[in-house]
Amino acid sequence: MEQYVTKELLEEYETAFAKDPAKRIAQRAVSENGVNKSAVDQEAVRENRHEFSVSLKPGKITNQKQSGRCWMFAALNTMRFEVMKKLDLDTFELSQNYLLFYDKLEKSNYFLENILETLDEPTEGRLIAHLLKDPLGDGGQWDMLCCLVEKYGVVPKDAMPETAASSATREIDRYMTKKLREFACVLREAKAKGETDLRGKKEEMLRTIYNMLCIALGTPPETFTFEVRSQKSGFHRDENLTGKEFFQKYVGWDLENYISLINAPTADKPYHRTYTVKMLGNVKEGRIVKYLNLPVEELKQAAIAQLQDGSPVWFGCDVGQCSVRDTGVMDLKVLQAGELFGTEFTLTKAQRLDYGDSLMTHAMVFQGVNLDENGKPTRWRVENSWGKDAGNEGYYVMSDDWFSEYAYQVVVHKKYLTEKQRQEWEQDPIVLEPWDPMGSLA
Repeated sequence: MEQYVTKELLEEYETAFAKDPAKRIAQRAVSENGVNKSAVDQEAVRENRHEFSVSLKPGKITNQKQSGRCWMFAALNTMRFEVMKKLDLDTFELSQNYLLFYDKLEKSNYFLENILETLDEPTEGRLIAHLLKDPLGDGGQWDMLCCLVEKYGVVPKDAMPETAASSATREIDRYMTKKLREFACVLREAKAKGETDLRGKKEEMLRTIYNMLCIALGTPPETFTFEVRSQKSGFHRDENLTGKEFFQKYVGWDLENYISLINAPTADKPYHRTYTVKMLGNVKEGRIVKYLNLPVEELKQAAIAQLQDGSPVWFGCDVGQCSVRDTGVMDLKVLQAGELFGTEFTLTKAQRLDYGDSLMTHAMVFQGVNLDENGKPTRWRVENSWGKDAGNEGYYVMSDDWFSEYAYQVVVHKKYLTEKQRQEWEQDPIVLEPWDPMGSLA
């Protein structure tokens, strides 16, 4: 057998392709419509109805626009549910821009502290390369959101509205990333020269970052007046609130009670153990990112229990796999790409994680689930944050099989866990390397 792609081999391939009418039909279809449109299975679309036996009443669909803030939108969409219930509101929205400001500021500090802690590492080594790759991207994790809320609280959207830069973060991210890489170079070269007051330099660096954020996103309010009107209870005003006071009064969660369950069925991560990831976070003094790894059916059971009790569920998944944006269907059969190309895609969930074919890329909210006569889930109602034009008026429907293969994380209150799971949560976490797939950010 040849080790090269030879002319004879190409001629053999070409002849075989030309003789196969199915491949030529597929070629014409893809040339005209693209891969995914040519692979859509309409029967799978019809099977995934937007009807659910358990269904909550959320607010209006939100839109993260050209930003990677899905984790933030999803978390705030679960929290606004509490505000709506307390004040009898049909809809409500919390400020994503407010938390974006502090996330970028805290991530910048976290990055610079990581640089200070790794000054003896070689610049060309894997660790420094990992830190420099994406110092303050838009993505995040549930525990990182909790760190921000515990430190800064939340505010209504009108207290800190969107700006052009918050709705399309690519430009400000690029300039801040350039600056942070420059700062990393300055700190490492200062260490090489024997300078000692490196944290003094860092504080001045953060001043620059703060100024850039104020210019791009606006200055966060220290206090604000909350005004809202409900058809049932009338006009409501609350003056001189801080973000932390607003969260405590109108959301009222103890965030320590909300924990992350993951399903990572790889050999290096035994079930029923907790995990964390080195150098993953935003608020330096905040809680660590921590997960409890469980079989996927246990994630489903906890999510169903919380939904049945009337509360939505934050979750993370690989949204780009086997999903159709126009109809909002996430189903293993909805894109028959294997039939289209005359092959099969055979990697398991564990193999996809091990070989870089899948990881958590997006966070959304479960607002419902359809249970069969035996109480087993068949499909899930998903609130997205891509505006009304994506899916069915902004909502997606996820088949239960898709959940098993491409959902990686759910966040639930501890009371929906079994006693055994609560005990498992208390274990000291196993520390994963910074580049582990469970360190991915939604």
